[in-house]
Amino acid sequence: MRKFASHFRRVDLPTAEAWRSLGNVEHKKAISKMSVRYKLYQDNRAESKNRGKWYARAVYNARPKTLKQMAMEIQENVSVKKSDVLAVLDEMVVVLKKWMQDSNRVKIDGFGSFKIGLKTKPADTAKDFSASKHVVGARINFQPEVTIDAAGQRVKAMLQGLQVEETNENDVSKDDEGNTQNP
Repeated sequence: MRKFASHFRRVDLPTAEAWRSLGNVEHKKAISKMSVRYKLYQDNRAESKNRGKWYARAVYNARPKTLKQMAMEIQENVSVKKSDVLAVLDEMVVVLKKWMQDSNRVKIDGFGSFKIGLKTKPADTAKDFSASKHVVGARINFQPEVTIDAAGQRVKAMLQGLQVEETNENDVSKDDEGNTQNP
């Protein structure tokens, strides 16, 4: 066990190896069926070779989930108080920012890696390049963790077991033969 100091009290947490050894532990609370919902969209671009074809686009709930909601759900699944979970998550965000802004790539096991990328304008020569003149923006790059499945295929860890379903709010209808039409 390693000691972790939260803002509220000291908490003993298992080491990373101990967490990994737990494998797929059943949560106290049953997880409801989850799926990514989608709406159908028709390609209406005039010059597209796929004009008239239909595609799915993921749709999302109106409000994004928050760090506080995440802390509450974690509290329901483990024996740590929401305030402690929130303190850890808040501090994780601070440390993540600090490490990335110090040119580090930050890997969160089972999730993926974060790093900062730069958008630059070209300079005629290396000697002419200056950050103040040629660096015009920055972005956060995220690379999901990849695992290898039983068939030897690379699978993004966060997408394993993903299910998709059509939303009830589609603006198209399908006839008995599967043809789609806008209402």
